[in-house]
Amino acid sequence: MRDFFTLYLLCWGSACLIAAGIFIRRFKTWEITRRVYWRFLLQPWKIIAFAIAALGLIGIAPYTNDITWDYVDAAFMSIAAFVTAPWAIGVLYKAIKGQRDFAAACVAACVWLFSASWSYDLYLLLRDGGYPATWAANIGASSILYVSAGLLWNLEYRSDRGVIFAFMDEAWPSAQEQSGFWKIAGYALPFMLIASIAILSFVW
Repeated sequence: MRDFFTLYLLCWGSACLIAAGIFIRRFKTWEITRRVYWRFLLQPWKIIAFAIAALGLIGIAPYTNDITWDYVDAAFMSIAAFVTAPWAIGVLYKAIKGQRDFAAACVAACVWLFSASWSYDLYLLLRDGGYPATWAANIGASSILYVSAGLLWNLEYRSDRGVIFAFMDEAWPSAQEQSGFWKIAGYALPFMLIASIAILSFVW
């Protein structure tokens, strides 16, 4: 088993280094490096939703039955999801639609997996001196939270189209039309419910 974890660590570490190289080489082409992305992300309702979710995850950390879950990984994984999930999910959607190339999809996938899983693995490896036995279960649970976050924070109201995922628009990301939360509340609720159930599952 030790050999498996060593190989797994080498594989995802190499994937992250390759993805980082592609990201740096194309730095100016990524939506996440542009000011408009941050105007799109840092809307009041998104910040409030993030704060509630993050405080929930961090607050329950000491009360879970999972000894791998603490204030530190709860905090950095929450921040990583908020910052990267809307972008990564959008890029992957556009790659499926043929609007982004394979390399872009690989970078987005690595950002997703590092934010939701590999950063957790690395932190616990450094904290405890061994690869966490919960690594596989965490991929699934944290990915549910990550995808829900990416979809939730891409919800947007357009006067001519109603509520859509912002990444479905060719001009994504765009902060020209700010949408208040109440216009998208009914659509946001399922994603918030999924996230709440996933958070509560850590307690039980």
